[in-house]
Amino acid sequence: MEIKIPGFEQDTPPAPRHGLTPGSIVLLIGVLAVIVVVGLQLARQHRGKPISGPAPTFSLPLYRSEALFDLTAHRGQVVVVNFWGSWCEPCREEAPILQQTALTYADRGVVVLGVGFRDTERAALGFIDQFGLTYLNGPDIGLRISDQYGVQSVPETFVIDPSGDVSAFFQGAVSEVALTAAIERALTGDPR
Repeated sequence: MEIKIPGFEQDTPPAPRHGLTPGSIVLLIGVLAVIVVVGLQLARQHRGKPISGPAPTFSLPLYRSEALFDLTAHRGQVVVVNFWGSWCEPCREEAPILQQTALTYADRGVVVLGVGFRDTERAALGFIDQFGLTYLNGPDIGLRISDQYGVQSVPETFVIDPSGDVSAFFQGAVSEVALTAAIERALTGDPR
């Protein structure tokens, strides 16, 4: 038996709505916009980054020297190009590894080159002195070289084989094992 109370008519429950509410549409558009922005940033980080094939050539003024490092003059040698900054903690972790690598491979013609990224000369020289770096280092004035190599953050390391091609790329602090393996492959011409 149905009881009817005046002023309290029983309505049938509303039919479920199908589709999106305006609030849901706005939220969905916001989420999609974030995904697009993040995707574009990730694509931008690797756009133009020569992780294989011919290494962009460059000349770099060296700290405490009137000399220039010219990459093309080192064709026929393995060249390790490391982008670093004195303010970068992972760069501090890998500096001793790069120094030891430079010493270990010097007699095999391997050249290690540090490229200062977004640093002051004073801070960079302090970093070089602090870690006793004897391998070549210079400032990337105007970020020309960093732009050629697509560097967005440091450290980044490129191993260039004797033919002038990038044979290995490391983003973040490079380990001694990984760097040694990459140099050995470049020295022997092993494309792995």
